[in-house]
Amino acid sequence: MTARSSARLQFTVLFHLVLYCCRSCSAGDAGDVDFLYQGFQHAPGSDLALDGSASVLHGGALRLTNDSNRLVGHAFRSSPVRLLGGAGGGRPLASFSTAFVLDIVTVGSGGGHGLAFVVAPSTALPGASPEIYLGVLGPSTNGKLSNHVLAVEFDTVLDLEMNDINGNHVGVDVNSLFSKVSEPAAYYSGEKAVPVTLESAQPIQAWIDFDGGSGVLNVTVAPVSVRDRPRRPLISTRLDLRPVFREDMYVGFSSSTGKLASAHYILAWSFQTNGPAQPINLRRLPKVPRPSTAPSRLVIVKFAAVACAGTLALIAAAMAVVRWARKRAALADKLEDWELEHPHRLPYRELYRATKGFKQSELLGAGGFGQVYKGVLRRRRRSGSGGDEVVAIKRISAGTRQGMKEFVAEVASLGRMRHRNLVELRGWCKHGQDLLLVYEFMPNGSLDAHLFGGAAGGADRKEAPAPAPLAWAQRFAILGGVARGLLYLHEEWEHVVVHRDVKANNVLLGADMAARLGDFGLARLHGHGANPATTRVAGTLGYMAPELTVTSRATTATDVFSFGALLLEVACGRRPVEPPPPSEAGSGGAAEDVVLVRWVRGCGLDGDLLRAVDPRLEGCYDEAEAKLVLWLGLMCSQARPEARPSMRQVCRYLSGEEAIREDAELVFSGADSAEFIGSSASMTWSSSGGTMSASSLHGGR
Repeated sequence: MTARSSARLQFTVLFHLVLYCCRSCSAGDAGDVDFLYQGFQHAPGSDLALDGSASVLHGGALRLTNDSNRLVGHAFRSSPVRLLGGAGGGRPLASFSTAFVLDIVTVGSGGGHGLAFVVAPSTALPGASPEIYLGVLGPSTNGKLSNHVLAVEFDTVLDLEMNDINGNHVGVDVNSLFSKVSEPAAYYSGEKAVPVTLESAQPIQAWIDFDGGSGVLNVTVAPVSVRDRPRRPLISTRLDLRPVFREDMYVGFSSSTGKLASAHYILAWSFQTNGPAQPINLRRLPKVPRPSTAPSRLVIVKFAAVACAGTLALIAAAMAVVRWARKRAALADKLEDWELEHPHRLPYRELYRATKGFKQSELLGAGGFGQVYKGVLRRRRRSGSGGDEVVAIKRISAGTRQGMKEFVAEVASLGRMRHRNLVELRGWCKHGQDLLLVYEFMPNGSLDAHLFGGAAGGADRKEAPAPAPLAWAQRFAILGGVARGLLYLHEEWEHVVVHRDVKANNVLLGADMAARLGDFGLARLHGHGANPATTRVAGTLGYMAPELTVTSRATTATDVFSFGALLLEVACGRRPVEPPPPSEAGSGGAAEDVVLVRWVRGCGLDGDLLRAVDPRLEGCYDEAEAKLVLWLGLMCSQARPEARPSMRQVCRYLSGEEAIREDAELVFSGADSAEFIGSSASMTWSSSGGTMSASSLHGGR
């Protein structure tokens, strides 16, 4: 080599050295960052800040998590990156570009949860949690503006809690794992989107470019088998990152696993601010460990799994057949000879379906005799004609077999009755120890509910808001309807029927608010002219005639007594027996219950009978009708059965067909004494003038 050649070589080396130094100084002055990790085996320990399960493998791959459960791994560049200018409202944002190769390896049929490229104010991510939070944020930090975090997630699990679009997507997150924008993982070949499976155990390259001037962030992914970078990005969105970025930020990766796990790797990483990231040499990517499998053992495991699954399937099928057979047998009706003699019997299977298996949502309420369910009978399926029918189905658990038989026989007879003021019994069914009675459905519930609020159907309907108080005209019409229903039971049907439980709770109101007397669970019947048999005392306190405790014989007169209590209850808006007022109850003495008939009688003795009328009516009632109802209530509530009017007389009084013109002797008995307190009254009722007068009231007898 000549001296001239040697000098020329020295000048060239010196020139390139000076040029490199100038460029380095210029770059350093601008604060730009430019680095490339073509594998991480030669990366200085001071270059990367690793946290959690993150580590660099001998082959050069950066492993964020292995395939263990509930891990979090972080790997950040140790030096910060200047992404935001100085103080002031017009601080410029730096542009940045990064490219990296990720590889997600899953053992088994599914794993999770994915990884994310993260820009954060610190290499430590406080509050970070595994699973759905990808180790970036946590339940206590997710969504807070104080996070100052930008993340691009590569998520491999569908998390409905995070509003994920699917279990294989790319999303852009700002201070929250609820992505601002997300797309299914794919790359564009021309105008066609080609899906990319993130958990493919194959290297996938990702490019993230942010333009600080326009605020546009582009995200592109493609398998390394695609030679050229796709021209169209998967995601292109505009973001205002000035409130998010601080002056110095750290860039890196985060990953996590959950109940199902994957191994998450970064094989290479390139990054630059204010310029394009250096390309990665895809031929020099480090290898990652793959799960070892022994083919023969795998075949054995698969065969054993298939055999076990087949055995379990056969066992499950056999159990299902047994359950089906048992259920079918349980729903089947086993008829006894005596059951075939009575009409209106309905199959248990039909009632079971009508109530959706006696589901709790169909329960209308419960009373002393069982539960009542709303049901829909599918008439088209049964008879091929007519529409569906809404019914009320009462389910009664019976006592002895003989008692059940007698009750069914009576109900079957009552089922032949038809009257516009009686709840129609549509059918019945006996199944095991249960008796089911099917009635027409009363949409407006019970009179009790309208008088006192509470459940819409009294004890037999589930709770509902209290209806508005009934007007006087409605009350008067309802009383007339109940009276006509009782007249039919006592005198107009083929047998004499004693209801034995006439009360406001058993008066149901149809869609037209017409009264229908229901619940014949205590009813007894006998032939006209025959004497009623003795029976056990049953009924409701306040409605029971006093002679029942002596004779144990229910008669039409005992029903009249109950109707008298109902007359006073409807007119006064008070129950037949009420607890004492709080002032009396708290006085220290043994205060007595308030008996309605005594209180009304007291109002009459004081010469102010109308004082007993329900104050909620606010004076809006017909005084003549109110006096008539109150006097009839007192007449029907007399202690001596023979002194009470018949239901035919009551109906004639209420309809105005007959006027009370002659003197009537009203006799009252105390609820807690056999002593009779008598009083007589001369009552005159004029249908033309509509007046009633009491000429004398005196005690003693």
